Amino acid sequence: MSVSVVIPCYRSARTLPTLVSRIVSTLRQANVRHEILLVVDGSPDDTWETAARLARGIEAVRALHLSRNYGQHNALVAGIREAAHDVVVTLDDDLQHPPEQIPHLLAALEGDRLDLVYGVSHEEEHGFLRSLASRSVKAGMAGALGIRAAQDISAFRAFRTRLRDGFEGLSGPHASIDVALSWATAKVGSVRVHMDQRAHGRSNYTARTLIRHAVNMLVGYSTAPLRAASYLGFLAGVVGLLLGAGVLWRFATGDTTVAGFTTIASMVALFSSAQLIAIGVLGEYVGRIHGSGMGRPTYVVRDRVGPSHVTDPCPDGPVIPVQAGASSGPGEP
Repeated sequence: MSVSVVIPCYRSARTLPTLVSRIVSTLRQANVRHEILLVVDGSPDDTWETAARLARGIEAVRALHLSRNYGQHNALVAGIREAAHDVVVTLDDDLQHPPEQIPHLLAALEGDRLDLVYGVSHEEEHGFLRSLASRSVKAGMAGALGIRAAQDISAFRAFRTRLRDGFEGLSGPHASIDVALSWATAKVGSVRVHMDQRAHGRSNYTARTLIRHAVNMLVGYSTAPLRAASYLGFLAGVVGLLLGAGVLWRFATGDTTVAGFTTIASMVALFSSAQLIAIGVLGEYVGRIHGSGMGRPTYVVRDRVGPSHVTDPCPDGPVIPVQAGASSGPGEP
């Protein structure tokens, strides 16, 4: 088994040297042929300079510089399409996913039982609100998108590189790796792994961004919102019929008192709300169709550093040592 490790990088100049050094050490000890792809997602600090220096100094490292910030999943798509080995491993750049746990994911892929394995933490990695938002997103993915084992989804994953053929035509600015992988296989599993705390700074993912990501996935990869709008319209119609039946009953029984302003205003607000929600949902879909028609790219690579294809079959070949914590600039404050 040979491995391509894909790391989306953003504001990680301080952690990349240590992360790369630990990955190289772990995979060499496991006698695994490997490459490391550092995809710098338009980071405003000196992350690209650090990644490029690592790519020039370590034979198994390649660095890609995207022309702007496209988002974590778009950066992953860029790295996965560049992968040269049998298995792709993805992990974050903040040292929360210990590279020493990679062999556990690879062991789960031995044989043909599984094509995709997620590393699931023994304990919650984040605070209450962030964890609640994350669980809600996963529940939505399981229900609306029909993704198996959605509750185990994490950014620490290993899968067979051939699965990328299932999303070869993926395009546009709203990419989701986990949804795309669900198109290619149903052989999904998970393993319990140890997770560390973030080494520097704080996560760019908040409850708000997770909710936005959930909306992108629901509208971009599912028709569930359209069905929900239909159900809402049906429910509003039922309420209207009941109210109409009530008015006719009162008329038939001789109670012809004109309804008050509050009742009329409530009915108008109810039906107007249903109509506006349905129009809004339709507008989201039309907007995405329009965006696709404009040809917005998933990513654009500005620069590459490192070999175009890593062919060294010997994981114990020469390497320039990386000083832990080294950086080519001041990095994050």
